Amino acid sequence: MADWQEIDGGVTAPKGYKAAGITAGLKPSGAPDLALIFSETEAIAAGVFTMSQVRAACVDYCRTRLQAKASARAILCNAGQANAATGDRGWEDALESARLLGESLNISPDTILLASTGVIGQRIPMEAMRNGIPQLVASLSEDGSDAAAKAIITTDLVTKSIALETTMDGRPVRMGGIAKGSGMIHPNMATLLAFVTCDAAVSTSLWQQMLKRAADRSFNQITVDGDTSTNDTLIALANGQSRTAAITEMGASAEKLEAMLTAVCQYLAKAIARDGEGATCLIEVQVSGAPDDESARQIARTIVGSSLVKSAIFGRDPNWGRIAAAAGRAGVSFHQEDLQIKLGSFVLMENGQPLEFDRAAASNYLKGAAAGAYLQEDTVLISVCIGNGSGTGTAWGCDLSYDYVRINAEYTT
Repeated sequence: MADWQEIDGGVTAPKGYKAAGITAGLKPSGAPDLALIFSETEAIAAGVFTMSQVRAACVDYCRTRLQAKASARAILCNAGQANAATGDRGWEDALESARLLGESLNISPDTILLASTGVIGQRIPMEAMRNGIPQLVASLSEDGSDAAAKAIITTDLVTKSIALETTMDGRPVRMGGIAKGSGMIHPNMATLLAFVTCDAAVSTSLWQQMLKRAADRSFNQITVDGDTSTNDTLIALANGQSRTAAITEMGASAEKLEAMLTAVCQYLAKAIARDGEGATCLIEVQVSGAPDDESARQIARTIVGSSLVKSAIFGRDPNWGRIAAAAGRAGVSFHQEDLQIKLGSFVLMENGQPLEFDRAAASNYLKGAAAGAYLQEDTVLISVCIGNGSGTGTAWGCDLSYDYVRINAEYTT
């Protein structure tokens, strides 16, 4: 049983944080498009970013800032424009955004981190940014997490938010997170924006290590469409305002904090996969019997990312051959006579041999998952065992529907 409980509040649930989200005029739709997360004290900061060679200005900006000093006071996020592949002028826009926010908050721009999401190749409308930042700062609130969560989304149908609370040294420790993502989602730092706040005290190196491991077990294990982005950004802040003892090395407290961080990241990651563009259900692939955990995660990622598997699930077709084929091409060695495949409770293959099963009932299982979309009952579970190794891994994705093509065919037009 988890050693924490879910609470309200998102990124403002931990002590010492405020947030805001406004409509600054960055999106033609008039939807909220500018968000801010602010720590009242300087916080330890960690980040994991896209591995793409084509990166948004905000990604290079954050990497530079965190390499110089792994701490921050604020995260500014604009939605509507990726500010990626925008050249020198895009970099200048990023610098100006940080400078303007620093002036408005009366803090150094060096303590500000940036994130952007939207159409690649489009710069931030800086006049709207200049006018919006003072309003954004004025809107900061201890109840501002929901507004911030709304202001960072693009094609998302729903916002993604979570907060957890545990006890350390007899004092409450809280962690919250918000995220966005619906399309261009694939492992290798997924494709998303995610921001996590925490009021524990933790060393910079340990916090970065924890975040990287949490990302590998969450955001790097989801896929919607196989396309990675230019703007992937996961930032986590820890400001120490819980007044608990500083965590400087691995031990019981560190393991507890990392487990909670992983839980927050996995919740947000699954919410992104569940909200995939055009999706009707969440797919969860559990792999066991692998030689090690990374091998199991690799197979799980391959299966959940297979367009053929995703299409079959959308068609409510229990075509287990596509699952077997995806497992076999994942790049992990195993004996096919050891392969076991289950769809929900239906055993489709055992010891490499196909089994008779109720195809109509299995199809109804897939239909039931689609009917439960957005009700947390929308999960298609695929279980695969490849042998007797100790390695296990899980990945999440969604089905591939006609609407995915429509949404992306009309994205800029």
